[in-house]
Amino acid sequence: MSVLEILGLHAEVAGNEILRGVDLRLESGEVHAVMGPNGAGKSTLSAVIMGRPGYIVTAGSVTLDGTDILSLSTWERAAAGVHLIMQYPTEVPGVSLVDALSEALQHRSRDIDGLSELMKAEADRIGFEHRFLDRSLNVDFSGGEKKRNETLQLAVLQPRFAILDELDSGLDIDALRDCSRRVEELSNDADNPLGVLAITHYSRLLNELRPDHIHILVKGQIVTSGGAELADVLERDGYAAFTGDDEEVAEESAPSSLDDLFKM
Repeated sequence: MSVLEILGLHAEVAGNEILRGVDLRLESGEVHAVMGPNGAGKSTLSAVIMGRPGYIVTAGSVTLDGTDILSLSTWERAAAGVHLIMQYPTEVPGVSLVDALSEALQHRSRDIDGLSELMKAEADRIGFEHRFLDRSLNVDFSGGEKKRNETLQLAVLQPRFAILDELDSGLDIDALRDCSRRVEELSNDADNPLGVLAITHYSRLLNELRPDHIHILVKGQIVTSGGAELADVLERDGYAAFTGDDEEVAEESAPSSLDDLFKM
């Protein structure tokens, strides 16, 4: 069993504190959903875990099986077993999906024999057309095609933990079902159960990706945690039930997108 543990995490962007003491423990095979209003710090949490430039950790720790991952570069965190499905997947002209996965697997000392067949099998599982496998990564893909592509990468790379930064963003019902069901299957894999941290605004993702725990993040802190029943409370009462008001605070963020993870 692997453990991703976040303790007392504080982080700031451009001098503004966004995370104000986040504690969370995620084990292999568990699905944790982090929900909250705009500006709560949800995407900041994913960016800090993966090492996006511009986010400064001022206190706390993030460890993977006891190893401090905050001291690692982004690619080292990925190689160690932490995978991010981005809200807005990066387009990489001139680099095909098969090339990207071949490089990633070799850097993990993994065998690439049979990779093409594995990719096709995973594509069939999630309704991803084979013609996209040799095209430039995400270039001219629709929103649904990009998220299916991200899900295929996750299944092939087999990390220990996956962070889903609004996997449901921009997806139609079919794509959402296909992607979330595949992630759910990976979390239940008997040999290599995936731990999942799903960041989302909406409970519709959780209809297919069934969470063991739900955490409500408000103004940089987890204000309550519970089971699937919390999603029902959100559907009924909205986030006002946890914020005490109807206001949403705009989240400060570093300029640009998660594309700059690839510039390190």
